[in-house]
Amino acid sequence: MTADHTVHTVRTVLGDIAPARLGVCDAHDHLFLRSPRLPGQELDSARTAADELAAFRAAGGRSVVQWTPHGMGRQAGRLPELSRAAGVHVVAATGLHQAVHYDPGLLERLRTEGLADLFVRELTEGIGHSGVRAGLIKVAGGFHGLDSHARRTMTAAAEAHRATGSPIAVHLELGTAGLDVLDLLCGELDVPAHRVILGHLNRSPDLSVHREAAEAGAFLAFDGPSRAHHATDWRMPDAVRSLADAGFGDRLLLGGDTTTADARSVRGGPGMPHLLREVRSRLELAVGEELTQRMLTVNAGLAFAVEWSGNDA
Repeated sequence: MTADHTVHTVRTVLGDIAPARLGVCDAHDHLFLRSPRLPGQELDSARTAADELAAFRAAGGRSVVQWTPHGMGRQAGRLPELSRAAGVHVVAATGLHQAVHYDPGLLERLRTEGLADLFVRELTEGIGHSGVRAGLIKVAGGFHGLDSHARRTMTAAAEAHRATGSPIAVHLELGTAGLDVLDLLCGELDVPAHRVILGHLNRSPDLSVHREAAEAGAFLAFDGPSRAHHATDWRMPDAVRSLADAGFGDRLLLGGDTTTADARSVRGGPGMPHLLREVRSRLELAVGEELTQRMLTVNAGLAFAVEWSGNDA
């Protein structure tokens, strides 16, 4: 007689690990990133990426989830050596960002070839010729809504999720349209809410929206602190406290989201270590050490686990 069971692993660039092995995790960041929207600020130096990862490790970090999707300079082939050298687990992404980050010709070719097939291939076989398998699917919404590109990529992401059990991480433009995303992914496309990670909620500190998203079962990422012209950092601890008081402390994640060269700590910016040197202490004052540690460890392991079914004899 057999019994179905679900296996949970986190797919790093060096192979699958148990979720508990992630340790202190930056749930959303970038070692490499290139976009026409950020000219002259490319994250494309392997040496600087290594230095930043080492600084994160020195601050107590043990894992980084890179949300850089297809076609944005992921440099997947470099990630395993960087991970080994720093002693930091790294998770890579497949998926697509907003259309403005791509050449229209590339998008048309990808759509013709099949987005879901691309995502599944990068999750199961590897990214390009690197052999590095992605561990999550990254997609993006728009400002207070979802355009046709977002709906197309999210539909493909849902198909890839069903085929692989991989989580779906969503860039919310300025923290908006989170409920629209859940209506599409979880309502129309039947993705379980606990397999969806909503990013950038700190950029729109609407506590009622945060609570509704948490009630639906999604993970909520508070990521990208200390951005220039973002006056919402001071409200983030209150948002986290509100969600924790309502019983949703197990749905919360923390990330740095370094997207430009000048923002790196090794270039004088906050960078990856800022999450542990500054943000962590502020949150500990607001919600305590135990919950802050859970957000950085246990929650990340749950959110980024790949779920697949097996059988016990």
